[in-house]
Amino acid sequence: MQFTKMEGLGNDYIYLNGLEGLPEDLPGLAVRLSRPHFGVGADGLICIRPGRGGDFSMEMYNADGSRGAMCGNGIRCVGKYVYDKGLTRKTCLTIDTDAGPRTLTLFLAGGAVDRVEVDMGVAVLSPPVCLELDGEPVCIFPVSTGNPHAVLFCSDPAAVDLARLGPRLEVHPALSERSNIELARALSPKELEVRVWERGSGITLACGTGACAVFAAARSQGLCGPAAQVRLPGGVLSLEERGGHIFLTGPARTVFEGEIAL
Repeated sequence: MQFTKMEGLGNDYIYLNGLEGLPEDLPGLAVRLSRPHFGVGADGLICIRPGRGGDFSMEMYNADGSRGAMCGNGIRCVGKYVYDKGLTRKTCLTIDTDAGPRTLTLFLAGGAVDRVEVDMGVAVLSPPVCLELDGEPVCIFPVSTGNPHAVLFCSDPAAVDLARLGPRLEVHPALSERSNIELARALSPKELEVRVWERGSGITLACGTGACAVFAAARSQGLCGPAAQVRLPGGVLSLEERGGHIFLTGPARTVFEGEIAL
């Protein structure tokens, strides 16, 4: 079966065209293909299916085979995939996800999609959770942006041992469900710095829904204005709040294509 590897700020996924059917056991396939050295290597698997009311639908699996409801970087690449492969000529699309429909605006360069703006919807903030980690009190901001996130503001995200802290917080009993973890700081009212532990994938170079969660949490605390640049290890995303919705803009890139031996 043919596949395409794509990435948004280094958050990379394996894409399958499922408009005419897909193999069985997609969670198992996601695990097998996502493994570096033994598979293609990626943060997970995304399948493009017919729309359930929108133009297309996105079905996402993390690297451990767990189902993801939404992916901000991944959905931008869905927009690039369907346009660049001639599956649509529309530059404004609706993609159905497990978190609901999302509207995409495609921006072209040289006849191909270069970057994409996504209406990520309304972020839902829960009351802050105060807990103790290694004897130190910390305050975590739970935010839902289609996926559950937990945002922790700190003085220097790069100095934190995220490989140790991330899996502990992901399943912490103080959080209502298994969560993605963001370490963040406000560099200015227009600039945020973020590192991500993504549930089911581990440390990733970027996370679109996580960037939105940090932006929403920062807005709630007066740390940034209605528009900000979010700096992640893989690059920069632009976020803006308009009418209560968060709009995310960033690049989408095809890495390579190949054939999977099923």
